[in-house]
Amino acid sequence: MMVMDHRQQHMETVRGALTTVIYPIQYLINLPSGVGEWLSESLSSRQTLIDQNNTLRSQQFLYDTQLQKLDALAAENMRLRALLDSSINVSDKVLIAELLSVDMKPFTQQVVISKGARNDVYPGQPILDASGILGQVVHVSPFNSTAMLITDPSHALPVQVNRSGQRAIAMGTGEANRLELPHLPNNAEIEVGDLLVTSGLGGRFPPGYPAARVTMVIRNPGQPFAEVQAVPTGKLESAREVLLVWINPPEASSDGADIAIDAAIEENAGETAP
Repeated sequence: MMVMDHRQQHMETVRGALTTVIYPIQYLINLPSGVGEWLSESLSSRQTLIDQNNTLRSQQFLYDTQLQKLDALAAENMRLRALLDSSINVSDKVLIAELLSVDMKPFTQQVVISKGARNDVYPGQPILDASGILGQVVHVSPFNSTAMLITDPSHALPVQVNRSGQRAIAMGTGEANRLELPHLPNNAEIEVGDLLVTSGLGGRFPPGYPAARVTMVIRNPGQPFAEVQAVPTGKLESAREVLLVWINPPEASSDGADIAIDAAIEENAGETAP
């Protein structure tokens, strides 16, 4: 029988039919184990993806933080380069100091810087940034110093109009973006947009350094003096580093601001008289 079946293939059709009938039963029997393996692989793959995603998020956060630090360092590098470039025009001896604190009250505009007597800082020493004059040192301690900004109401700065050479006194107003030039006659050679530079009178500030730009000139024929205002060129509200300049250091004095005001008034009184 088996020989005949082998030779004549009589049972092949029967076996094919039985295989067709049995296959769904085998599939149903194997289905639970197959589904279990598939679910296990899917869950494992999903957890792996979640772990990888969390790792990548952490790495991205770290890299973003490092990038922000690099941006801050690049900005600081640019500011320091600008300060060093500006030092070429003012003095052979300069020193960069950081701002430790800022007091921008209406009647007291001062900053504390990170250099003091151990760095040979002296009262009356000018401080600058890459854009212009910021102020001068008024108090020195061993490790830090206090500087008065040119916008302080107690500060006076001898300046001159870069275009015409007209000399004047730039007085602080207590506002970070406004200076006043009192006692200028109506016929003074000064116009809106003129650049005011330090005159160098008194030897306290380096001559020819930007100080402010004129923003208002009002000439009233009924008044003896013109009303003139200017905005400082220095970045008084955003500076983080300043440049200390050594220019003929005077003997120590009790109040550098009083010296600056007295020198400015005495040396400009004759030229600003009506």
